[in-house]
Amino acid sequence: MRIEKLRASCAILTAAAFAAGCGSTLAQTAPNIVRPTVVPAGPAQANPALWPAATSPAAITDPATEAAIAALLARMTLDQKVGQLIQADISAITPADLQRYPLGSILAGGNSGPYGNRRADAATWLRLVDSFRDASRKAGAGVPILFGIDAVHGHSNVPGATIFPHNIGLGAARDTDLIRRIGAATAAEVAGSGIEWTFAPTLAVPQDLRWGRSYEGYSSDPALIAEYGRAMTLGLQGPLQAGTPLGALQVAATAKHFLADGGTVEGRDQGDARMPEAELIANHAQGYPPAIDAGALTIMASFSSWNGVKHHGNPSLLTDVLKQRMGFAGLIVGDWNGHSHVDGCSVTHCPAAINAGLDLFMAPDSWKGLYDATVGDAREGRISAERLDDAVRRILRVKFKLGLMGPASVQRGDPSLVGAPAHLALAREAVARSLVLLKNENAVLPIRPGARVLIAGPGADSMAMQSGGWTISWQGTDTTAADFPNGQTIGRALSSAVTEAGGTAMLSPEGAFTARPDVAIVVLGEDPYAEFHGDLQHLAFAAPPETDALITRLRAQGIRVVVLFLSGRPLFTGRLINQADAFVAAWLPGTQGDGVADVLVARSNGKPLRDFTGRLPFAWPADARSPFGSSPFADPLFPVGHGLDYTRSTHLAPVNEDPKIDLSALDNRKFFMRRGRPPAPWYLAADGMVAARAVDLSAQEDARQFAWNGTGKVGIEGPVISLADLGKKGASLVIDWRIDQRNAAPVRLSFGGSTLDIAGLVAAAPLGTAIETRIPLHCFADAGADLAAVGEPLRLNASAGFTTTIRTVQVAEGNTEQACPTKAR
Repeated sequence: MRIEKLRASCAILTAAAFAAGCGSTLAQTAPNIVRPTVVPAGPAQANPALWPAATSPAAITDPATEAAIAALLARMTLDQKVGQLIQADISAITPADLQRYPLGSILAGGNSGPYGNRRADAATWLRLVDSFRDASRKAGAGVPILFGIDAVHGHSNVPGATIFPHNIGLGAARDTDLIRRIGAATAAEVAGSGIEWTFAPTLAVPQDLRWGRSYEGYSSDPALIAEYGRAMTLGLQGPLQAGTPLGALQVAATAKHFLADGGTVEGRDQGDARMPEAELIANHAQGYPPAIDAGALTIMASFSSWNGVKHHGNPSLLTDVLKQRMGFAGLIVGDWNGHSHVDGCSVTHCPAAINAGLDLFMAPDSWKGLYDATVGDAREGRISAERLDDAVRRILRVKFKLGLMGPASVQRGDPSLVGAPAHLALAREAVARSLVLLKNENAVLPIRPGARVLIAGPGADSMAMQSGGWTISWQGTDTTAADFPNGQTIGRALSSAVTEAGGTAMLSPEGAFTARPDVAIVVLGEDPYAEFHGDLQHLAFAAPPETDALITRLRAQGIRVVVLFLSGRPLFTGRLINQADAFVAAWLPGTQGDGVADVLVARSNGKPLRDFTGRLPFAWPADARSPFGSSPFADPLFPVGHGLDYTRSTHLAPVNEDPKIDLSALDNRKFFMRRGRPPAPWYLAADGMVAARAVDLSAQEDARQFAWNGTGKVGIEGPVISLADLGKKGASLVIDWRIDQRNAAPVRLSFGGSTLDIAGLVAAAPLGTAIETRIPLHCFADAGADLAAVGEPLRLNASAGFTTTIRTVQVAEGNTEQACPTKAR
């Protein structure tokens, strides 16, 4: 069903939501939402009567299944029941472990691959899943494991799979039938590798685009989320049939992340949604009732909180609202060690989460300690027998519905389904329908047959940039065209189409050409990211200097420029829009670059295969402020629902290039490493004597661990900058880190060309505990550093036996009374 005007799902809004401003219809240009109001942290106790009602279909189970579950519960020991509540990651458990620890579920996180190979094929995935499944059937009560994976835009962990546009692009397509078909294709490929559960769809309603997960949301409009949540659930699972398990080409859906992960203050990932209950309901809850009514078997709790209370520990939301008011009969799974964020909890102990209504801990690397502690909690009554049985019953219900239980289990596992031609054709269609045309002066698009075309920019031949995060790896930064031989980079797809239409194509990311082109297509945008690594301080996009210079040079030569913008969110791009003759929002289209060429390039008959049909799923900002202006979505450059096509010729006057905020106040010089990664333009430089890996310190892969195998160094390098003004203000170098292992050898810290001996600081630090070390900048200046020319803000020299984990390196003002370490000799 094509959605020409998004219907406000007011039938599922409550009286409180209507009072807050819900109308009866929703035009494309006027998203029907309750305007976000940041309120001080207040009550986080939900009143279920205010929430929309729903119910899991009766077909989610049947009397025979419930009787079988009851009989199984009666036979299970307490230890076996607790095991069902624990989910471990394949990187931290083996099938043999299940003999001692009868866990109920296994997942493969974004950076986990079978047998340590992140580029394993579908047959290898199938072998891994079967090994865990076989081991679980021989252990404990013989209950098979439930295996889950993040197939969030196709089966994106597997090379050669069909990779669809990320959800923000699908939101631009505004077509529920397309979403259902994508869900069915994704399910077939996931099932083809033997897996029966995907952690999708995301039903977030992003309100502040600084959030690094904005592209996982379909739109800022709750009505579209409601339509899509139902469609994707039905695509992945099919309609539930009474007394019949899901088919061999179907998998369990996960509606996530409950709740308001897209509504946190300043768009902070895992942050706090501070808002009245009416706003929480009207803006962020609308996707869940349709997904539950459609039969979603699982729901994932959000890392985030509401008015200061973490969702993993809020019984009024998980139990009173979700399980009772919304009638959800499936299982609630946690997010990656998300239970540890609940007050009074740790990664290895959290009865409060189970008591709040969580059924399945996601404990990727903490599962063993969590299992032991939870057994103790159940034995000593901190988790009641009734709550334990309820959680296990829900987990078993899902396993029965998936056909995992009993002698005639559903057999999934046909690797030939991964990357099937019909699925690739569907992805190509989705790409074409996701593109949004925002400017097209003098009809520069479509590219005419016979044209001489330069295809340039950092995204022109980059499978990583066009696919984004959650592709092969969690962050998606190392994805290559070789991972998807059945795909095409945008530049190669455009080149083929131009050539087939009788033209000449020059593919050069640097913009080099020998013959003057008639038109240049410059592909640029955001580098890949996922989750909190993508959080921003502001919405201003800065083109790489060399790309900006290329566009300026092309314009000076009278060459028309088409900007194809790759991003996980609308960004402030005033200068780029003014520089371009045509501007296309391409989002993160995935691997089928041919879908872009289908719209941008006219074939030999003078017509492209498809017109632009995409419309903005989020408003496009007129400046760098977020939310836009003084109130959200006020005076955007382009509203929700905007988009041009080839039948409409509209002149766009020059747009604003003023960010309207002081970008210098958001001083990028002050952060050299955040959550384990240097932000651009800084980068890590380690020699061969230091092994580096991403680890969890307090959140998923929020730190980097460095282990010295010999005498060597690790550093952060980048452009030469001046920190002299910060030095005069008494600023310090602040390292948020943990000493994991030390030796008697020297440890030296260099900054700006000077080196200090910090062996004493290292020796005094408690092992295995995160600490903050502050060293005033004047200490480095006194040792010879030139604070006016710093190109290496951190370098650690150590020797074999030293291991440290670093989360953040920054320059911060204040508290400079510390004594200076001695200058290294």
